Amino acid sequence: MLQLDDVTLFVGKGDNITPLLADVRLSFPQGHFVAIIGPSGCGKSTLLKVIAGVAQGEEEGTISWNGRNLSEEDFSPSEIGYVPQFSIAHDDLTAMECVQYAMSLRVVAKPGVSPQEECRLILEKVRLHEAANRLVRVLSGGQKRRLALAMELVSSPAMLLADEVTSGLDPNSEDEIVRLLAKIAHEGNRLVLSVTHSLQNIEMYDSVVVLYQGVVAYHGPAEFLTHYFQVENPQKLYSQLGNQSAKSWEQSWQKHKDAFLESIRAIQDEDPVIENTEMVTFESTEDEAPVLEESFDIESEKSEENPKTLEVEAEEVEETDPNFASIPSAYSQFSTLFGRRLRIFFRNRMQLLLQLGLIFGFPLLVAVFAWNGLPQVKNLSMNLDLDVVHQLMEAKDFLVQASKIGSLVSGIVMFQVILLTLMGANNSGREIAAERLILEKEKLAGVRAASYVASKAAFLGILVFAQSIWMGLFIHFICQLPGELMMQLLLLLLANAAMTAICLGISSFMPTAEQASLVSIYLVGFQLPLSGAVLALPQWLGDIVRPFIAAYWSWSGVLQTLKGERYYDIIQTVAQTHLSPTPLCVWVLFLHVLVGLFIAWVGCQRTRWE
Repeated sequence: MLQLDDVTLFVGKGDNITPLLADVRLSFPQGHFVAIIGPSGCGKSTLLKVIAGVAQGEEEGTISWNGRNLSEEDFSPSEIGYVPQFSIAHDDLTAMECVQYAMSLRVVAKPGVSPQEECRLILEKVRLHEAANRLVRVLSGGQKRRLALAMELVSSPAMLLADEVTSGLDPNSEDEIVRLLAKIAHEGNRLVLSVTHSLQNIEMYDSVVVLYQGVVAYHGPAEFLTHYFQVENPQKLYSQLGNQSAKSWEQSWQKHKDAFLESIRAIQDEDPVIENTEMVTFESTEDEAPVLEESFDIESEKSEENPKTLEVEAEEVEETDPNFASIPSAYSQFSTLFGRRLRIFFRNRMQLLLQLGLIFGFPLLVAVFAWNGLPQVKNLSMNLDLDVVHQLMEAKDFLVQASKIGSLVSGIVMFQVILLTLMGANNSGREIAAERLILEKEKLAGVRAASYVASKAAFLGILVFAQSIWMGLFIHFICQLPGELMMQLLLLLLANAAMTAICLGISSFMPTAEQASLVSIYLVGFQLPLSGAVLALPQWLGDIVRPFIAAYWSWSGVLQTLKGERYYDIIQTVAQTHLSPTPLCVWVLFLHVLVGLFIAWVGCQRTRWE
């Protein structure tokens, strides 16, 4: 049994605090199918979020589930299923794959039971088995709704919350979804709460909650809805609500609900067909909403095909400790998420071609500047037979040559680093933000933020390795860049990994993928000017920003690997920025990676449903 006592939700701060829900008192038994209706913005979806524990704002009141206070002991992930308004499936997976991944993430496999067979039975239950091998992107709106239901049923939840699952569907598809929800409630002894704008199938629900401006205006059987509000049909309900204030509707319901429901129970206790049965009538004051003041006939329909009950308030039952389904281990969830991300990547041809273009195209851009290798440094002849003028001219030529070669070597190294940071931003800028709502839904189902971030790090690590190693090897052999190759590869890899991790952290905090991508590109744009490799920064500014510029540490470290080469002496003469030791560069970049991943974990821990 679910019970809400004086539940209120406030949003805003200071003088701008607004109650989205006010003093909501409701109770629902299990095996019950409930419609939550009301005009747009009345708090329907907010009510579901409050029940699920994901609403943003300050809450008051008590919510109890089977005798447990949910403010003290939250739902087990396997107890509750939540089908939100947005899609919770990846477009590049098939319906069967979506259900299989949902099961792997939420439920520990049972010995002797085939997970694939269980998934097949679930798809049959929601009548989606014929489309099991179709990609989500080609499913119809009704099929996507049924898939979302199937993904929630993998853990056999005792409560199912459905938020606008019939929105935008044609009448036939809407009818199918409502019948399916009713079947899920009655056959599985589940409490199903369904938020809906549509009133065309209102008679299929066991009871109806009417919300108006955050208050409860009615909670009773669907059959008596029109009588209570004195309207000819449910379609005129919303216009009727506008005739009274929300406070009036709430006061009227609180005043008359006990007698009203008692009259309903009296009718239910009579014979199945009751003629000329009078309901208790209520006298309304000028400040109260109108209530039923007439008698009517009613047939009580209780058949196996429509096994609903008009009883609204659940009887007290003996509570037992529920057997919650075990959640898979953190490593198991990591493996599932990692495998899913790889499958999505290789199935998305555009993403795959883009990555191949970056990996093989960017090194070519760098190699253009030294395709035939680096020029050799010519020594001064130091010929004492030359006069002073010729000696000065020879010295001038050497300085010009050295300046060009030093700038070329420094530029090639920095160009590599900047392109790798750009690839890093492209790798992860959209990675979390683009599927943020799916992440929130999976967190509610028991997926750990640490497992999720670790799976992203593992997947992105493959891209970083391929991009960085190929870049370093290509430039080393094509442009004949000298120095310690293994250390150069490590520094280039760390530069890419650092930017990838930082942008992953940015992605975890941004509300949209577009904003995350834009901020990540801006961050790359600051790398070159703030590195000091092109123009020296003022000493005080360099000391402040340099610790945060991954490009500087990779560039500086790679140049330090040229010690022992003549290029290094030349670079020292033309470099305008101090070069840091290679070990320090490695540790600073490694710290960037750790900080980025930590930020991503913190960002994923936060709730962001909007």
